[in-house]
Amino acid sequence: MTKVRIILVTALLILIFGTDRASAQWTVIDPSNIAQSIVNSSKSLVQESTTATNMVNNFKETVKIYQQAKKYYDALQSVNNLVRDARKVQQTVLMLGDISGYYVNNFKKMLTDPNFTSSELSAIASGYTRLLEEANGVLGDLKQVVNITTLSMTDKDRMDVVDDCYKEMKRLKNLTAYYTNKNISVSYLRAKKKADTQRVVSLYGDGSEKYW
Repeated sequence: MTKVRIILVTALLILIFGTDRASAQWTVIDPSNIAQSIVNSSKSLVQESTTATNMVNNFKETVKIYQQAKKYYDALQSVNNLVRDARKVQQTVLMLGDISGYYVNNFKKMLTDPNFTSSELSAIASGYTRLLEEANGVLGDLKQVVNITTLSMTDKDRMDVVDDCYKEMKRLKNLTAYYTNKNISVSYLRAKKKADTQRVVSLYGDGSEKYW
């Protein structure tokens, strides 16, 4: 990799993580803080929700955090014409947003799904939280690439970290999608026994039919 490409990758990392506020034109927040806020909100939801109504009310804060974060991810998505490795950095962070989206958008529907009990919803939320925590840990590894104290790292070392983080985040994104689809399939199978599958299809969308 040329020095120019290294500089471009590093510049994108700086812009993403906001370590150089003077150059940050489209972000004022660290994506790892976004994810951690969603994790903290989700943990509170699981710990404090004793009824379905409590869970719905407590989940509103998680939705609010995600909606604010989506503006950040939309801005990052609009950055074009990046070199290959810089695009890997971009896509790694965007996949964290995708994982958050899987959780927030689908769990919001699950909260209105009569085929899940409150205890099951709590367990599902815990599973999403664990996945999001792991994904945020990957982002922490990526963040170290621009940490000026890691002077012992060569350019190749830094790009290897970027590559590894990209692959691991992609794995977690796919795992989150699988986890979502398996939970929806449980609802579908329960609805099938009650001859009420159309309700599930309407709730989660026709596109989900391939998962059951």
